[in-house]
Amino acid sequence: MTIKPLVLLPDPILRQPSLPVERFDDALSRFADDMLETMYEAPGIGLAAVQIGETRRVITIDIADKEEGRAPQVFINPVIVSRSDDVGTYEEGCLSIPDYFAEVERPARVTVTYQDLTGADREIEAEGLLATCLQHEIDHLDGVLFIDHISKLKRDMVVRKFTKLARQRLTA
Repeated sequence: MTIKPLVLLPDPILRQPSLPVERFDDALSRFADDMLETMYEAPGIGLAAVQIGETRRVITIDIADKEEGRAPQVFINPVIVSRSDDVGTYEEGCLSIPDYFAEVERPARVTVTYQDLTGADREIEAEGLLATCLQHEIDHLDGVLFIDHISKLKRDMVVRKFTKLARQRLTA
């Protein structure tokens, strides 16, 4: 397994829609393993392929408590097919926007269809943190960041900060 470098805001690839996965093979399984290892190393609870520079509709999630051990989940070509009317609010962060957190309101429950690593069709009903994480990562696959769900003023401040940091990295 290989830990991949994370793509950071303002990299334009984060705004590109990801393409469906069509081949379910050993290479896809290895890619998912690399994503999980990268997510754990960061550390984070979710990762979309685009966050390591691959515009493929693949996400990894593990919301297990540290004491429980790891409970990795891989979702290929996930689609939200239903959302609850009631909402929940979580403080969200993002591995592509390090050290920035904001309260985000999202539907409290979602139903997601997806494929597993063998290509088998699956469906999951999620609520709470898992529902939030699924929505956050699926947003990534559509070129949407969690800062798109906060006020324009706060979003613009974050983008300016990370654009400045990116310029500093280039000149260093």
